[in-house]
Amino acid sequence: MTLDPAIFKAYDVRGTVPDQLDPDGARRIARAYVEAFRPKRIAIGHDMRLSSPELARAAIEGATAGGADVDVLGEIGTEMLYFAVAENGLDGGVKAAALGDPLPDAAAPGTASPVDVLAAYADKMLSLVDAAAMRDLEVVLDGGSGMAGTMLGPILERLPVRAVPFFLEPDGAFPDHQPNPLLEENRAFIEGKVREHPGALGIAWDGDADRCFFIDEDGEFVPGDFMTALLAEEVLRLHPGATILYDVRASRAVPDTVARCGGTAEVSRVGHAFIKVAMRDTGGMFAGEVSGHYYFREFYGVDTGILPALLVLQLVSRSGSRLADLLAPLRERYHITGEINSPVPDVALKLQELKDRFGGGATISHLDGISIDHDTWRFNVRPSNTEPLLRLNLEAQSAAEMAERRDEVLAVIRG
Repeated sequence: MTLDPAIFKAYDVRGTVPDQLDPDGARRIARAYVEAFRPKRIAIGHDMRLSSPELARAAIEGATAGGADVDVLGEIGTEMLYFAVAENGLDGGVKAAALGDPLPDAAAPGTASPVDVLAAYADKMLSLVDAAAMRDLEVVLDGGSGMAGTMLGPILERLPVRAVPFFLEPDGAFPDHQPNPLLEENRAFIEGKVREHPGALGIAWDGDADRCFFIDEDGEFVPGDFMTALLAEEVLRLHPGATILYDVRASRAVPDTVARCGGTAEVSRVGHAFIKVAMRDTGGMFAGEVSGHYYFREFYGVDTGILPALLVLQLVSRSGSRLADLLAPLRERYHITGEINSPVPDVALKLQELKDRFGGGATISHLDGISIDHDTWRFNVRPSNTEPLLRLNLEAQSAAEMAERRDEVLAVIRG
């Protein structure tokens, strides 16, 4: 049995198979979940990674051994699990904790039944947008051989868009590129394909399709905080005065846009575990993270990679403008570095050094790492949850100041 305690992270359970987690470990996690929370009926699904079916089978065995009934969803995207739990009145998913001794089986084991939620999930997604208002847009799609294609299939059939699809078939061997469009080398393909199709915009997803990323009609990648600002404007059009959440890494593009549109902006710690709680506590209608996670009150307050894609198609259709033109005012005003990672031997000492060096006359927050706000520039530096790294996000009101301040802050971080 392999179950490395290091796999239990701040946001989720994450490790490599089989050296940190094997089927016996998955079985014990599911069994412990049932013991701790006593659910009567839960859902279990898996993604397209080659090791996932075996882990899912083991988790089902662990849950049913504990007495829970399991809806077996098969190969799904993460948000389809959220949908199944919420719409079918289930008792939840799996929350892991460090495990002790093996637990005995229940006197009355639970059952495992296959359940197909794809059609109902597609209906739910289409109910949240105005499909009739969408124009005949050309859209380049890169599923990264992950789960996006499975979820998109029955949705695209009912939309007027002209899809140019790539890698929409799930393949856990990832024969074309790794499904992480945040990395430049992984999104180079779709950027090139968008440039080959004049007037088209591009959308890419990560492996489990709970994050989506946009390429404008000029083949330029759209930062997550700029997309959060555009989506916030669309949400506030439909829900005037709503509360919008954003993470500490985001540029001022988000709170400025929310204020201009009459909403209330609230900043949150990074990570879905914190964003979801903040959504519930504030009654937020929408939240966006720089990393490409987008959360909607109308979709149970959880993250989805499909709904933001549909809303962007709706926004571009309704406005009659290119996505690139909608983004132009943000790109002209907010000059951002993106996330820059630096290894450091002593994270706490370096954070104090940054505060001493740049904190004078600034507004300082310790909500998540350290955020230092000056009149014309600001930055956030956060420690990694898994590595001795500091992650820098910086912005300024001009490209020249952004470059200058970036170099100053990195000199301290790496000095």
